[in-house]
Amino acid sequence: MSSEQPLERLFRGDGGRYDDSVPLPPPPPWRRPSRDDASARPQRPYLIGPEQVEVVNAALRLRRPLLVTGNPGTGKSSLAHAVAAELGLGPVLVWPVNTRATLTDALYRYDAIGRLRERKDGADDIGSFVRLGPLGTALATRHKGRPRLLLIDELDKSDVDLPDDLLFVLDEGEFSIPELARLPAQQAEVAVNVEGSQEKTLVRHGIVRCRDFPFVVITSNGNREFPPAFLRRCIRLELPEPDPAQLEEIVRAHFAKGGLEQLEAQWPRVLNLIQAFTDKRSLGGLATDQLLHAVHLLQQGIHPEVAHLKEAVLRELRSGGGW
Repeated sequence: MSSEQPLERLFRGDGGRYDDSVPLPPPPPWRRPSRDDASARPQRPYLIGPEQVEVVNAALRLRRPLLVTGNPGTGKSSLAHAVAAELGLGPVLVWPVNTRATLTDALYRYDAIGRLRERKDGADDIGSFVRLGPLGTALATRHKGRPRLLLIDELDKSDVDLPDDLLFVLDEGEFSIPELARLPAQQAEVAVNVEGSQEKTLVRHGIVRCRDFPFVVITSNGNREFPPAFLRRCIRLELPEPDPAQLEEIVRAHFAKGGLEQLEAQWPRVLNLIQAFTDKRSLGGLATDQLLHAVHLLQQGIHPEVAHLKEAVLRELRSGGGW
């Protein structure tokens, strides 16, 4: 197999030019934006076991945050999008956490400088200078009468105090915006901007209070433990790495729209890729996306089994695997 070469090179590296009259091959289905809304996330098939489904349903019924842990590539973030799509909860509000993230960032942002400039011009619409963040928007808005879904992604990257800072907001479903709370009585209602939309929502007396608790999905790669007070408020879900049979189902689901017949013709090679994937995953960790990338290349007539391509596409994520 090592003597095989890709059937077609889009980039040749020889200074030549690709034929402008020939379209580039399409990307994988999950890398194509929605035509109805270019900002929408393309919906990907999502498969997990019945035990994990029951845990998700428990969190939904209790309306408690779902803390999802597992190795990279097990589908932690994708779970939030799958739940929102199935239940019609609208676009997922995403708060990507990093070491500099603060609770205020997620609740709201106030453009004091912009407002000062407007007041110099004789106008003073403070609501135009307040934008609710992803958590604030999840509390303040609904989607067609249903709660919003908020994804707090990789909370384990945060400062050690952030999980505790979240407790009151997640328990009470409300928070105060001091800049609005200080306004005179005649400005008790202020229309403010929200995340991911051109619409506005009313804030009364500076208090954002939810009508429905949002469904909150929190992901963690397990880089550190969270405080007990935070953990007892969460429903915990550990996503296992899919076994070979589940990987077969995942591959079929992702390639069901177009090209499945072609894939069936090459199914023995797909099974070889799955075997190579599981072998390398046990050494240094691999994400399921990497397997799907390899299968897509195979479907395009490229040979991911070639040593240099296998090393590029199915390379281990952890240092123990030779990264």
